[in-house]
This record gives sequence, C-alpha cells and structure tokens, in this order.
Amino acid sequence: MGIVGAGFSMSLDGFIAGPNDDFQRLFGWMSLGNTDVTLSTGDRDIELKVSEESAKSFEDLMQATGAIVSGRRMFDVAGAWGGKHPLNVPIVVLTHQPPQEWVKDESPFTFVTDGIESAVAKAKQIAGDKNVGVGGADITRQCLKAGLLDEIGIDLVPVLLGSGVRLFEYLGIEPVELECTRVAAAPGVTHLSYRVLK
Repeated sequence: MGIVGAGFSMSLDGFIAGPNDDFQRLFGWMSLGNTDVTLSTGDRDIELKVSEESAKSFEDLMQATGAIVSGRRMFDVAGAWGGKHPLNVPIVVLTHQPPQEWVKDESPFTFVTDGIESAVAKAKQIAGDKNVGVGGADITRQCLKAGLLDEIGIDLVPVLLGSGVRLFEYLGIEPVELECTRVAAAPGVTHLSYRVLK
C-alpha cells in the first residue's frame, strides 16, 4: 500500500498562496529550467521548463500517485481543473455540498461528506498500491491532526510574500516531529521532503 503525502510550493515565510489566492510568485521556478514537462488538464496543456532534478520529481510524482484528496475550496479555486487534474488521477473531494454538475458516473471526482478519515480511506481504495496525494492547506492540516499524513514535500521558493494562505497555521496539535529525507536545489527552488514521525 502507498503512502499519504502532501506537496506544496511555499514561500520562505510559509505561504502556499498570496493574497486573493495568487500562486504566480510561487510557481515561477517552473519556467527557469532547461527540461520540458507537459501536464494536461481537461481544457488545456500546461508547458513547464524545469531543471532535470525538478523534472525527475514530477515524473516520480506522476508515476507514484493513484488518487488525490482535495477540499472543496481547492476544487473551486482550481475550477475543477477543467475536468481533469494535471496528474490525471481521480480526485476525492471532501465537501459539505457536492456540486451536482460533477455528480455523475463518468466524473473524475468522488465527493465525500463524512469527514477526512472517510475521504482518505476512499482515496486509498481508489489508489490501490499507489500513493494518495493531499491538496489544500486545510485538508493537509486535517490529515496531520488525524495522524493520516505520512510525508510532506515542500518546494521552497526564495520569496517572502508577507500575507496569503499559510500552510501550517492554526494546527492546534502537539508538536509534530519530522525527518528530512531529501534536499535538492534547483533554479529558483529547493525541493524538501519530510517523513512524518508517528
């Protein structure tokens, strides 16, 4: 069985989005390399130029991920990824109110209304032996609080945003010990991976 992991581009002061959900400054590193990577959503292709190290990270992520758990806010901000997530995997959305236009048999989205444990369990069932990704700050915090998160990946961007959406704000739990498993520098970003010690 795979692991449950979260991954984010983050500013040095801990923000995963700027004011008004602006992600531009945090993803600039995805155009600073010399290796082409193409991600496809339902309505368009996203062309990236990343370093060889970053391209290897993307390739590993795409091959290892079998499903993603997302919150409704992330689902809405992303515009349902145009109907297809860039990693081309099923998405389990934790929400109080499933959007009826996406509740259909052929939908790539499964909506869960009874808590984070059920959402992660459903994603694990869908993913099989592959990993489950966790998307969104609130969902990541819920997974940490429930002891469901195994790994955290941070693409640390050398910028101080000063405001926006913080990843680890208001955890409300005892300190969580982490073990660093990877540090890799690339143009405009440092890739960091941590194992959550349980």
